Amino acid sequence: MPQHTLPRQICAHCDGFPTVTITTGQTTPDGQRQTITAHCPACHGTGHTRTVSKAVAA
Repeated sequence: MPQHTLPRQICAHCDGFPTVTITTGQTTPDGQRQTITAHCPACHGTGHTRTVSKAVAA
């Protein structure tokens, strides 16, 4: 019997594209472009958000 997993929510801040590479405009000594990597601060580079579980009031 197959096990189905529920889809995780996509991060609203990065729309599922959590990591980008940005060119600095400089080149390395071997002629390649120098880049830096930036991660989404909201999802920490995962592309998904966690579902918040509500506490049950007793």
